[in-house]
Amino acid sequence: MSRHTLPLLALLAALGVAGCGAHGGPSAASAPPPLTPEARRAVEDSARKFLEDVATAVTAEGPIAWRHEFANRPEFFMASDGGLVFSDGAAAARGIDALAANLPKISLTFSDLRVDALTPELAVVAASYAEVQEDGKGLSNTDRGYFTGLAELSAGHWQLRNAHWSSHP
Repeated sequence: MSRHTLPLLALLAALGVAGCGAHGGPSAASAPPPLTPEARRAVEDSARKFLEDVATAVTAEGPIAWRHEFANRPEFFMASDGGLVFSDGAAAARGIDALAANLPKISLTFSDLRVDALTPELAVVAASYAEVQEDGKGLSNTDRGYFTGLAELSAGHWQLRNAHWSSHP
């Protein structure tokens, strides 16, 4: 190889890589089209209503309501205060059942809701929360913090694909 061939090969390789992105390589082909402002607003309004409905359901039904709100699939996970709580949807279902047996009543409120529509079916949701947990003996504990999650619209119903809770110390 001559000393002029190596820089020429490097230039051709760089142009080839740049050309893949510009002409819709694999990552561009799988990317969804950007949302119009109207579509973004519709997704955000729908996901915001979902989060409000979650708080209403959990307050009315207790922790068992989370079974409908968490995606019961392998992709689901939930973390809290820096630790993984549920590694998948099956673990969440088992954990919810155990929680409901020990903690029958929860009053959950969200405030300062934020929603970022990513696609027509995915939105990042976030909110400050206050949760009053009451055990079967009438003892209560109040927890406050911040919640974030990825909400996914599937078969006309929003669910949390993953979630994270951070409590105030």
